[in-house]
Amino acid sequence: MTDLLKDKIGKLETGYVFTADEFEETAKSPTTVSRVLNEFVTEGFLRKLTKGRFYKPKTGKFGELPPDDYEVVKDLLVKGGKHIGYLTGYLAFNELGLTTQVPFALQIGTYDEKKGMQRGAYKISFIKQRNTITKDNISLLKLLDCLRFFKIIPDAMPDVSCRRLLYLLAQLDDSQKKKVKKLALKYTPQTIALLGAMLETLNPNEDTTALFKILNPMTSYKIGISEAILPNQKKWNIK
Repeated sequence: MTDLLKDKIGKLETGYVFTADEFEETAKSPTTVSRVLNEFVTEGFLRKLTKGRFYKPKTGKFGELPPDDYEVVKDLLVKGGKHIGYLTGYLAFNELGLTTQVPFALQIGTYDEKKGMQRGAYKISFIKQRNTITKDNISLLKLLDCLRFFKIIPDAMPDVSCRRLLYLLAQLDDSQKKKVKKLALKYTPQTIALLGAMLETLNPNEDTTALFKILNPMTSYKIGISEAILPNQKKWNIK
């Protein structure tokens, strides 16, 4: 059993996180498989991410590397082939070029309410996403999340962040712009106002009627973007 499992694990990619359930031997001898995997940890052949979750360590130029963020939480992102969550928050800021800071914690957008957890050295929290999550809309949801949490983008001036977001929105095709406007209707008023103002800045003929109508005209949003970067912000009550 030991040699058989070592051979199978040896064929896995370094950093790939797995559980005992991925081996057919577990159905016959779950206790034995568990014992062998834990012995591999003791030997240094494997690392344990958290209870029941293992990976082969990868060594880089500066020492041993942890699994990538997706591997750490992949069971929280996809279940039964269906997307149930996506990595967002500070990781999205970094991924979309809004900050160079590497996050110390992971945030996951999810439709269902969930409590935060600790997974090994990783602190994981969950952000409520009111839209249904699909493979095709995750990139748009990440973009909207950046608008939602615009004021907490680390080490970035509002004008710089706004320029970057304008650039990202400009890369969307007509179908994606239509979709992002629909998805935004389930976001916070600030998100909706920022999206409307940015889309109109890119194209004065952009149809933002649905976004504008849903906002309370008495509510304003203090964000700190200059009028030189976002010239129509007064219309959207952005300050």
